[in-house]
Amino acid sequence: MQLTGYRVLFEGNNFQRLMSAVGQVISLSLISLLIGLTLGIIIGIVRTSGNKIVNFIFKIYLEVFRIVPLLVLLFVFYYILPESFNHEVDNRQVAILVFVLWISAEMSDLVRSGIKSVPQSQVDIGKSIGFSKFQLYYYVLIPQALRAILPSVINLSTRVIKTTSLLMMIGVTELMRVGTQIIENYVVSEPTASLWVYGFIFFLYFILCYPLSKLAQYVQRKAI
Repeated sequence: MQLTGYRVLFEGNNFQRLMSAVGQVISLSLISLLIGLTLGIIIGIVRTSGNKIVNFIFKIYLEVFRIVPLLVLLFVFYYILPESFNHEVDNRQVAILVFVLWISAEMSDLVRSGIKSVPQSQVDIGKSIGFSKFQLYYYVLIPQALRAILPSVINLSTRVIKTTSLLMMIGVTELMRVGTQIIENYVVSEPTASLWVYGFIFFLYFILCYPLSKLAQYVQRKAI
């Protein structure tokens, strides 16, 4: 029996596969963000230490992940390096590794900028009451920096969710890969399958990202 448009989404287990892919997107994003943001905070703090060698090393690290497209990094870590060392790797683990490196680089720059934006007068007050360097960071610099960069961190989270669509290129079963597989099954019997499937995927990404985008706007307004 020939299907009609949107019915492709609910034929067989297509809908369940798409929902499972949503779960994959969410889990990959959450794990990557949890590790990447934590690592980024640490790197960002270290970058404000004033050590020129450390700053130079981390600046190169940051620039690599700014200049090199994420897709290229995924190919390097999943195809090129494993083949060079004759070692098989799990595509999900590679995805998390590359995302963590990318997120930590972005987050470190945000944290560094946030710390630098704290008024010098507040630093001087902390020093005047006898705060150690650790206490100065813990009680004065880091809390204010994190509040200042929170909207940017939320926006970074939406970028991470949207960028998971690239993971289909290394075989991770995320939304775009599942959608493409479904479309291939109906390319002859239902020519409009791509319209409905990709349209539904667009809707799912919108549902995931729009609340975060509005939250970032709300936090930014409250901070002003």
